[in-house]
Amino acid sequence: MWVKAIRVHELGGPEVLSWEEVEIGEPNEGEIRIKNKAIGVNYVDIYYRTGLHRAPLPFIPGKEAVGIVSAVGPGVTSFKVGDVVGYADNPMGSYAEEQIIPASVAIPIPPAIDDKTAASVLLKGMTAYVLVRQAFKVQRGHTVLVHAAAGGVGSLLCQWANTLGATVIGTVSTEEKAAQATQDGCQHVIVYTKEDFVTRVAEITSGEGVHVVYDAVGKDTFQGSLACLMPRGCMISYGQSSGSRPDPVRLSDLAPKSLILGRPGLMHYTTNRDELLQAASEVFDGITAGVLQVHANHVYLLSEAARAHKDLEARRTSGSIVLVPDSQSL
Repeated sequence: MWVKAIRVHELGGPEVLSWEEVEIGEPNEGEIRIKNKAIGVNYVDIYYRTGLHRAPLPFIPGKEAVGIVSAVGPGVTSFKVGDVVGYADNPMGSYAEEQIIPASVAIPIPPAIDDKTAASVLLKGMTAYVLVRQAFKVQRGHTVLVHAAAGGVGSLLCQWANTLGATVIGTVSTEEKAAQATQDGCQHVIVYTKEDFVTRVAEITSGEGVHVVYDAVGKDTFQGSLACLMPRGCMISYGQSSGSRPDPVRLSDLAPKSLILGRPGLMHYTTNRDELLQAASEVFDGITAGVLQVHANHVYLLSEAARAHKDLEARRTSGSIVLVPDSQSL
């Protein structure tokens, strides 16, 4: 069968996102086919489009979607046609009207959570879970610094850390995003385009520094983030939205304050189905309990993926971005 999808034939800017027809077959052993209803856009999609992360060309971007099971391959007993499921992280290829995925990575979506919400929170929410509950276990009394606090993951990090009893400091680029970060639980918000975040963090913490920094920006903030840590503090780097990887760090640079540096990835914390479902359950429970508010602030047609990428790179967005197939209404 033929479906419409976004495909990348060469690396580059948003203009390389080509809207075209692609052929997909029937699911093989252990696979299911999903008719996508909502597709999450994440900064990692830009990394693949530009070549910062590598994938064989041509490829269909996207690592997050929610849809209806439209076909089931041999040997699959856990899902049936008509089930609503989502997936996050792997495999890549969600920028399509339909796609085939392993049944082992499919996550049942609770009826109380709508398609757009689920598609905008699965990857980001499970990433936030890993960052605050696994890679560094945030506890009451901790002080945390969250860069890009109004972004998709940043928003959830702030809410989750605040709920756990931490003092949350967030950095944002505009006053509008500062208001969003405050709503999401930041007790202190730094507009980094107007003031130096290292200086402000020192002022806020009376020179003590923070227990942990969550940094998705990369090279532009990396050294400053290390400077904000207290002795025995932990630096969690989980992205590079500035477009550049941080410069190499010598182990000896961490020694003066006995710092810990980590680069966690979701896939290493969801290595089996039990871990995957546990992570998803933590996110869904947070949403239904009202602990996590999902801001699906931007919805585009699938054919407009290039415009969504442009807006994301230009920092014109806050919260989450969702694509919907052109056959659906916005």
